[in-house]
Amino acid sequence: MKKKEINFIDYSIFDDKYKNILITGGLGFIGSALIFRLLKETNAKIFNIDKSTPRNHPLSINNQFATFGDSRYQFFNYDLKDRECLKEILKESDPHIVFHLAAESHVDRSIQSPRNFLESNIIGTFNLLENTLEHFNKFPIERKSNFKFLHISTDEVFGSLGKSGLFNENSNYNPKSPYSATKASSDHLVDSWFHTFGLPTLVSNCSNNFGPRQFPDKLIPNIIMSAINSKPIPIYGNGLNIRDWLFVEDHINALLVMAIKGKPGSHYCIGGSYEKTNINLCKNICNILDHLKPQKISYSNLIEFVDDRPGHDFRYGIDSSLISKDLGWYPIYEFDHTIKETILWYLNNQDWVTYTMQETGYSGERLGVLN
Repeated sequence: MKKKEINFIDYSIFDDKYKNILITGGLGFIGSALIFRLLKETNAKIFNIDKSTPRNHPLSINNQFATFGDSRYQFFNYDLKDRECLKEILKESDPHIVFHLAAESHVDRSIQSPRNFLESNIIGTFNLLENTLEHFNKFPIERKSNFKFLHISTDEVFGSLGKSGLFNENSNYNPKSPYSATKASSDHLVDSWFHTFGLPTLVSNCSNNFGPRQFPDKLIPNIIMSAINSKPIPIYGNGLNIRDWLFVEDHINALLVMAIKGKPGSHYCIGGSYEKTNINLCKNICNILDHLKPQKISYSNLIEFVDDRPGHDFRYGIDSSLISKDLGWYPIYEFDHTIKETILWYLNNQDWVTYTMQETGYSGERLGVLN
């Protein structure tokens, strides 16, 4: 599965400097992967702020976190729009580091309901920055020097690439959807809290993530679930839009190395260096399914082209050379192996998919066909 063994993460630093870790959006795909890693590899206490339907179900991510012990994981079921509750959470969790992942992140939904994205991605980030700064300003000098606020963003803030070139830390912001526009706004807010108020922030912009436990409304799980349920697999336009795919565990490695080695005020672009057109990705998944779960006809026969969505970016691609050069990070997982492992996970965890669809209210409509 791996290209090379990890040699750039010193987990002892979390036990030494980051004993209390506050994570927003920890029930999401990337946030939950981060929490699982920290609970497994460190002794830190994890405090998670996210919105959730209050159900104690064996398949819920919260319930899985709890298996590591109540003394190490605490969940706050709050919205970042609630400024006063945030103040109390910062006081109770007393974090040494903050990972801000909470965001509305679905392009199609941002076109349908842009206000939700403005309130979550901009107002929510503003409230978190204000309360974190107030918390930070009470620290003694030594603790201030160790504190970090990591803001996890997206490459979509840069807009669209043509057939050549890559996004990097100097790329101009040019968002094309309400989602990417609100994420771009939150990036600028975070930078301003560093330059104006001295809050030690870092910003990451990543390419499309994939892996186990990604919600069913995203591209790869959507293709898998549509195929095995013999439903049409809709592809926007001509399917030639290109995405750079990053395995979620590679992304977690990058976030952890940023926390350990990143210089406050820095931006880092994180990509998997594996670009693929949406139609080729879809056919790739169908071909794997033909071998893993064969039927009389190929799953690729379920592919159908549908009208393109407004403002659909043509291509994303990331130049990760800065984080490699400065922090020693590089992707270690091979796409061909991890996409097969991801497909197998969904085939073997149908109960989780059903539960998650019920929890999120996702009914399998054509959302998330293209990220």
